[in-house]
Amino acid sequence: MKPERSLVAERALARHCPELLRGESTATATDTGPELARLSVRLARALAKGLGPMLGGGAPAVTCAEPRTAGADALVLEIAPFAANCLLAVGRSSAPLLASLDAGAALRIVDRAFGGRGEAPDPLPEAFPLSAELMIARIEAQIAACLAEAAGLIEADAVRPLRRDASLAQLAPFPDATPLTLLVLNVEETGHDPWEVILALPAETVTALLGAEAVHATPAQAARGPASPQAEPYAAMPLPLAAVIVDMRVPFATLAGLTPGMVLPVSVARNVPLRIGDRTIGHGTVGAVDDRVAVQINQIF
Repeated sequence: MKPERSLVAERALARHCPELLRGESTATATDTGPELARLSVRLARALAKGLGPMLGGGAPAVTCAEPRTAGADALVLEIAPFAANCLLAVGRSSAPLLASLDAGAALRIVDRAFGGRGEAPDPLPEAFPLSAELMIARIEAQIAACLAEAAGLIEADAVRPLRRDASLAQLAPFPDATPLTLLVLNVEETGHDPWEVILALPAETVTALLGAEAVHATPAQAARGPASPQAEPYAAMPLPLAAVIVDMRVPFATLAGLTPGMVLPVSVARNVPLRIGDRTIGHGTVGAVDDRVAVQINQIF
C-alpha cells in the first residue's frame, strides 16, 4: 500500500556530544595533541625513575618528542629490521600498543649487567641470546608499568605484554593501512650512548589511555584543574636541591686505609644531575659566577 504523503520525522534525531561518546571516538594526535603531550611527559618521568635500578646507576634523563602521526606501513622507516619489538595490550578492551627498543641498546644494557663496559657485538647477531631476552622482558614490564602509571590505570596488569619478536614483519602488530600515533622517548645516560623507545598507538589505544585518565580524575580535580607550584601553599615550601658534582666508588680496603692528607683523584662530570631526594629533576653544567661554583641548567623535567 503506497502512502498518500511522504513520511517526515516529527523531531530531529538525537545528537550526542563527543564527550558522551568518548569511549567510541576515533582519537588522533591532532585532536588529542595536548593530552598526549602531557601523557608523554608523565611517561618520561615514570620511565626515568623505573629504569634507574635496572641500568645499575642513577636515573637516566628521559625526554619525549612531540607526538606525531604515521601509517603502520611507515614503521619500517622508524624501526630497524632487528629490534626488540613487543606488542602490548591496554585495558580490558586489550587495545594494542607496540613498544620498540633498538637491538644495539638492548645488547649494550645486557653487557653492562654482566660487568662489561656496555658494548654491543659488531656485527649484531641474527637473534637475541637468552640473556638479552630476559633483559628485554624486564624493560617491557617496566614500560608497561610506567605507561599504566602515566595514564592513571589502576587495575592489575592494565598494560600487559602479549608477544615479542625481533622482526617487525614477523610480529605484524597492525594492518598496513592503520593510522598510528608515535611517541618517541629519548634515554640519555652519563657515559653511555643515548637510545630510544618508540611507542606506536592506534586510535583505539589513544582513546583507552586518555579515557582512563578522565575516568579516574575526580570531579573536584576536573573543576579546579591542576595545582600550580607557584601558588600557596606550595610556593613557599623549601625543598633541598642537590647538584651531584662528584659521584665516585672507592673499594672498602681503600676506605679502611684513609688517613688525613691522602688525596683521592676525582673527575667532575660534564652533565651534573640535579636531585631532590632520590629523584633526578634535571641536568646542568658546572661553571663559575662571581668566583663561586655554579651550575647552568641545561635540561629540566
